[in-house]
Amino acid sequence: MVSLKQMVCAAAALLVMSAVARAQEGFPFGTEMTLEAAPQPGSKRIPNIEIGDNGEVVLELWCKGGKGQFSVAGSTVIFVPGQIQDRSCPPAKAQADDDLVAALAAVETWKRQGDALTLIGPKTLRFRENGN
Repeated sequence: MVSLKQMVCAAAALLVMSAVARAQEGFPFGTEMTLEAAPQPGSKRIPNIEIGDNGEVVLELWCKGGKGQFSVAGSTVIFVPGQIQDRSCPPAKAQADDDLVAALAAVETWKRQGDALTLIGPKTLRFRENGN
């Protein structure tokens, strides 16, 4: 026969485990992530974002770099681009960078599954957490 104390302990353990699972599926503040995309011709570079604990973002794009800010409320996300550095990029890479920044600025919602973050808007962007 199961005692009341055992049932309470089991219920508390379930609550803790579900809270940990939800925290792991939360927005990946404090994480560096790489865009799921193929490199541009003639380069091995793939865009990545470093998301700070308060939503501040450092962007390294195909050629350009810059900063921005994520604001998150529930499943809603807003990305506000900051200053983007023009690093004398070839036209095709500059256009790809501009398109990616515009796609980030247009995201509306997000979801996370494991180490993958999907930003959903007119264009869906998928980032994967960088492993060490």
